[in-house]
Amino acid sequence: MHAIAIHGGAGAVPRAQLTPERERLYRDGLAAALDAGYAVLESGGGSLDAVTAAVRVLEDDPLFNAGRGAALTRDGAAELDAAIMEGRQQRAGAVAGVRHVRNPVELARRVMERSRHVLLVGPGAEEFALEEGLTLVPNHYFRTAERVAQLEAEQRGERVSELIPVPRGTVGAVARDRAGNLAAATSTGGMTNKRPGRVGDSPIIGAGTFARNGVCAVSATGHGEYFIRCVAAFHVCAAVEHRGLTLQQAVAEVLHQVLKAMGGDGGLIAVGADGHVVMDFSSDGMFRGARSSEGLHEIAIY
Repeated sequence: MHAIAIHGGAGAVPRAQLTPERERLYRDGLAAALDAGYAVLESGGGSLDAVTAAVRVLEDDPLFNAGRGAALTRDGAAELDAAIMEGRQQRAGAVAGVRHVRNPVELARRVMERSRHVLLVGPGAEEFALEEGLTLVPNHYFRTAERVAQLEAEQRGERVSELIPVPRGTVGAVARDRAGNLAAATSTGGMTNKRPGRVGDSPIIGAGTFARNGVCAVSATGHGEYFIRCVAAFHVCAAVEHRGLTLQQAVAEVLHQVLKAMGGDGGLIAVGADGHVVMDFSSDGMFRGARSSEGLHEIAIY
């Protein structure tokens, strides 16, 4: 069995702000990413290629908080984080604070496959991107009118969610291929109005991204500081592997007990060793989708 799940951020747009046309655009974006990842699996490709393909589509879609359309720092710049992990050998790669890499998930994968490191940050990560021949763009490529307006509204002290209909959080994907290999990838622009240099959970292996064959693959979205503090993605897999919880129980425990006790919220997508998909959230909603070879095909927001 092969399966993939994706997310496009938690803390969904309030229903009253989501026009039918806007909802259609979000659903189309999720569908494009889901189809791109599933096509890899359907053709016999690996889970790493599937999650890379799905996240790359979401990074290129300005509706979501990753790549083009990323949230902006308090100085008005985009600083991007991403991670990828495969479950067979538990290799991982991540980048943080990059400002010119068009598709950070691709750079994270290059870190995993073509360096002896796991996490590269800032100028060092971008120098590596140059060496690898990845596409670099000026920082203003990532800025959109909506994100600028969102930043300005927040700096005025206004509640952004009531003014500008864009999701917060991250994008991510988890997958199981026909060989049983698991993989996870996560990419984000972080928090609107964040301090330059802030790094969230997405590129932190075990916090926002984790994969282990025979157990599960997890990608998180939400307020990253809380996910870091409870090592959320690893917590899910450890609960399944060592405590005998089902994947659904483990995800629910993290979201509705551990994070809630800290005051945090968000969402998690996960796929188990058997290809079973779990998508859960403690926020108002989560942009999400899933497909499997057993007929699962879902796209949802609330």
